[in-house]
Amino acid sequence: MERRDFVRYSAAGLALGVFSRELLAESAAPAAPLPPMTVYKTPTCGCCKDWVKHAQAAGFQVKSIDLTDLTKIKQDAGVPAELESCHTVLVGKYVIEGHVPADLVKKVLDEKPPIIGLAVAGMVVGSPGMEQGNMKQPYKVIAFSKGGKSSVYAQR
Repeated sequence: MERRDFVRYSAAGLALGVFSRELLAESAAPAAPLPPMTVYKTPTCGCCKDWVKHAQAAGFQVKSIDLTDLTKIKQDAGVPAELESCHTVLVGKYVIEGHVPADLVKKVLDEKPPIIGLAVAGMVVGSPGMEQGNMKQPYKVIAFSKGGKSSVYAQR
């Protein structure tokens, strides 16, 4: 190998090494910490307690507040009546209603869409906190906005 080929290959290898280290450093960078969440639920709801465990397992710091009536919380948070479920969550600037999977909560926090929040209406078997063995019902996760607008955010 001639000297100029050696220099050229050495420079290319050095550049590749620097580039690879930068990529590794970026991929190893820690994710931004998740904001704490507050879950408003009734004291006797077992599925709400299971959803809290689901959120904690996903890395969220959860504060649970037990109330006998969640009507005012849901109204103040802007949850449409047709999307109400058994618990209401405040996390970051978003409202999460019902058994929304934690990965979708993280996605909303990361993408920051112009919505009020996400909801899984009712008590869907197989959604987080509503597991019943192998039984699963398909369900939609609904994004809701001011003015009563809503759309399907995800399907599970």
